[in-house]
Amino acid sequence: MRHALITAGSKGLGRKVTEAFIEKGYHVTVNYRNDLVAVDNLKRNFKHLEDRLFFVQGDVTRKEDLYRMVDQAHERFGRVDCLINNAGPYIFDRKRLADYEDHEWYEMIEGNLSAVFHLFKKVIPIMRKQQFGRIVTYGFQGAESSPGWLHRAAFSAAKVGLVSLTKSIALEEAENGITANMISPGNIVGAMKESTIKDSRKTKDANTPIGRSGTGEDIARIITFLCENDSDMITGTVIEATGGLNVIHKHLS
Repeated sequence: MRHALITAGSKGLGRKVTEAFIEKGYHVTVNYRNDLVAVDNLKRNFKHLEDRLFFVQGDVTRKEDLYRMVDQAHERFGRVDCLINNAGPYIFDRKRLADYEDHEWYEMIEGNLSAVFHLFKKVIPIMRKQQFGRIVTYGFQGAESSPGWLHRAAFSAAKVGLVSLTKSIALEEAENGITANMISPGNIVGAMKESTIKDSRKTKDANTPIGRSGTGEDIARIITFLCENDSDMITGTVIEATGGLNVIHKHLS
């Protein structure tokens, strides 16, 4: 049975990804930082499948936590088939790069770029032995072309670096049956992160060209597709799921 390791998989977009993998019959390791309420909720909802669901607490900005996470997940299920890098710190305050505190800069870089490097280092040897692996990272609209993003400079710098890192891993590990791709969600906020496509169609979203908000289900569908055995032709790719909305230029002042 395949095993997916999902960072920050207990709530938000990560929760829908976790649910999608469970529904497809995977073993799933869910990393979380400190939200025990979300973890308990998942445990209750999938109590009948508790043998397939494993929870590991850890902060993705801490290398030792990431290494421990992979070790425990591998020990529990004996393999790591899919690494879903869902976690990624984000600063919601809108401010210019020169106004960032040093610790805010390093949190963005460590949590969104270095964390993925550390996880790569741990899971790639496992995947090489299996001759199978699926890695998914998260970006933002336009990341592949290195755009400027007003008031999001540190986050965008980390994610643009992650585009190149993802593509490099795709090239380096293709011969080992390992793929690496990036998914770039659109403006999915609030309750929509844990919502379904069916629910999103009940409310008109005038800001999104397709007429509805994006949801966690939209992202989960793409990720689980990329992790299928027969999706091996898709690697080194950045897939945007924005509904046509120009996310990064939504705020120009």
